[in-house]
Amino acid sequence: MKETIHASQQDYLKAILEADAEGRQVIPTLLAHWLKVSAPAVTMALKRLKRGGFVEVGADGIVRLTPAGREIAFHTALRHHLIERMLAEIFGMEWYEIHEEAERLEHAVSPAFEAKLREKLGESGACPHGNFVLPESPEERKNRGELPLSEAAVGCRYSVVSLQERDPNLLLFLHRSGIDPGLSLLVAAKNYDETVSIHINKGDLILGRPAAEAIWLKLENKNK
Repeated sequence: MKETIHASQQDYLKAILEADAEGRQVIPTLLAHWLKVSAPAVTMALKRLKRGGFVEVGADGIVRLTPAGREIAFHTALRHHLIERMLAEIFGMEWYEIHEEAERLEHAVSPAFEAKLREKLGESGACPHGNFVLPESPEERKNRGELPLSEAAVGCRYSVVSLQERDPNLLLFLHRSGIDPGLSLLVAAKNYDETVSIHINKGDLILGRPAAEAIWLKLENKNK
């Protein structure tokens, strides 16, 4: 696909795609927080994207992708996904290190190299964080039997199926705490301050709500 917008604008479109998939209301303040830019910068970027036919901003202030914007957002997400898998599967980088590296590299990949990555890796596999190319809504994931740690049942044992990868600092925190994709954990308690107590092979942990919402689980088979 021929690129028609700047790299920073592609970042906006990908962020809108991801936020919408998470069920969030995509408003300028959310984009400013996610992309770590100022409110005026978001306003200017959205004006350009709207002028280019990539987004629509409703009377309610909600930002929505047009079909053209969604196509570019998906293509950017695909490049990010392929680069993450390349860094992990070919170069052996750790899962908690690759997100930021992929953010830097996703705009530098040529169409020829991207084609080679597609041929080598395919598009259907999960990245090392357990996520697929196209972001899924919480409802889609729950229909598949997955749920965030913040909604898990006390006393049950789960496997970590994926981690929300938007915040590299959170990924590093989770890794240092002993929480990796594929980990088995027991939900020990849900506390009055919205923290969750869990037991893992390294011991007991208490996680705040932001971390608990970023960890997606699947109930383990009791017959294992």
